[in-house]
Amino acid sequence: MDAHVYPEGCFFKSLDDIAGKKITVMGLGLNGGGEACVRFFLKHGAFVTVTDMKSAVDLAPTLKRLAEDESLDKSRLSYVLGQHRMEDFTDADCVIKNPGVKIQGNAYLSAAKAIETDLSIFLHFTKAPIIAVTGSKGKSSTVSAIHYGLEHAGFKTFLGGNITVSPLTFLEETDGTTPVVLELSSWQLADLRGRKVLKPKIAIITKIVPDHQNWYGDMDSYVADKRLIYADQDADDFTIVGYDDDDYLKETATPKEGCCSWGDLFASETKGTVLRYSKSSLPPEVYGAFQRIESGEKFMSGFVRLPEKFLNRASAEKHENVKKVMGNLLVPGEHMKTNVLNAALAMCLMHVVPEQITNILGKWQGLPHRLENFHRMTVPASGIALSFYNDTCATVPEATAAAIKAFGDRVILICGGTDKGLDFSPLMETLTDPVYKKNRPRKIYLLAGTGTEKFVPLLKENSIDFNGPYTSLEGLLESFKADLEDENAQRAFGFFKGDAEIPVVFSPGATSFGMFTNEFDRGNKFKDQVLSLWEDKKNKK
Repeated sequence: MDAHVYPEGCFFKSLDDIAGKKITVMGLGLNGGGEACVRFFLKHGAFVTVTDMKSAVDLAPTLKRLAEDESLDKSRLSYVLGQHRMEDFTDADCVIKNPGVKIQGNAYLSAAKAIETDLSIFLHFTKAPIIAVTGSKGKSSTVSAIHYGLEHAGFKTFLGGNITVSPLTFLEETDGTTPVVLELSSWQLADLRGRKVLKPKIAIITKIVPDHQNWYGDMDSYVADKRLIYADQDADDFTIVGYDDDDYLKETATPKEGCCSWGDLFASETKGTVLRYSKSSLPPEVYGAFQRIESGEKFMSGFVRLPEKFLNRASAEKHENVKKVMGNLLVPGEHMKTNVLNAALAMCLMHVVPEQITNILGKWQGLPHRLENFHRMTVPASGIALSFYNDTCATVPEATAAAIKAFGDRVILICGGTDKGLDFSPLMETLTDPVYKKNRPRKIYLLAGTGTEKFVPLLKENSIDFNGPYTSLEGLLESFKADLEDENAQRAFGFFKGDAEIPVVFSPGATSFGMFTNEFDRGNKFKDQVLSLWEDKKNKK
């Protein structure tokens, strides 16, 4: 199916132009985007109709917040829940679309006079320099680290987009001096095609792996939306893409001559100034961010190499533009080093001095739902020490593989969920690769779901033991607790007196639909139930 192209520009000529308009918000949701749109358009004098296929019971938390906000003129607000009505689309001056709704083949959206999104409106009206991040893995951690870094370096800065903060919440606080960091999903980018409103000063594409294949059907269509992040950049802008080999040649049906990775493809297309990132040293002629082991050091150090013309002259060392920007990090995992290093590169381009970058990013603790360490305890019955990690935003098998590799010790892995057309072989490769044998999980507990149904035969085929699948998270954790309290628990879990804490990692590698509202609800329920079963206030982190 051909990609939809929107008209250039924005339906609204100015913010004052919103007053008196009839607006339909398609998708209220629970993550804040629809709610932010309702607040924004009511504030600017529009008549707002909210329509959502979910019921009032499903949307209760959002509805309650709106109802209790006395600053809103709710006389101009109406709801149509549990259904969509054609007249709410044909009679509206403009429909505000949720990115999770496909426009192709949608009769309601086809009937709309105009369609905008919170991002298209924000980007049309803001004067802020934009740092935009997309990709399959590491988007949220990268934008969080960039925002944290800029904020602690003294910038007034904002963070929004797919990280569940609508940029409409801070549009009128932005100006030409307030950098805005945006996490952009492929769906959000698709809703910007043709509008010519996205021209990021810095665009970063993190690691590309198969994702949302139940939506796209093939990798080329999925990546075509990712490529929109640099479509309107020019030589004054920066495009930061990967340098290391990946599965590009296996995943694309139309390889481009001379390109051996997705990063190569992006670098060959963008009009922006290209910078690369790598897990190892970059060739001398390639600029960007990379890692290497320094003489006398036992850990990988991160560096940024930029052309002289882009360096902050006040901090440039004589005859040297390779800057060490990170050492030991508080967040675990090799993939996190890449995310933080890309954040350091973005900060360098914003003229933060390297010494300050090192100090700031060395204190960054990550963000909720991404290898979030939230509880530590010792099981009284067996003496086993545990450290719990919530990695619910690992919704692809590759992310779960990265979580397993993130720890120097073997983890207890909790995974499984709903399928979205993905291949679990990358996770199996980690579980069976002799190189990672020392990282193979001590135990695997599975949540039920269509994704788990694809994963189980692979586990059996490779003679890898597992517990479950369990039809509820509560049932899984109760079973896990019983195993820990068994008289043979230490032997079963490979724990010996004096051992360090065993990481317990909830990294599903699949989506949450069916059992949970979304991945954030899944992560919060995991944390709540763990604390309910095992909370030890003396040891709680």
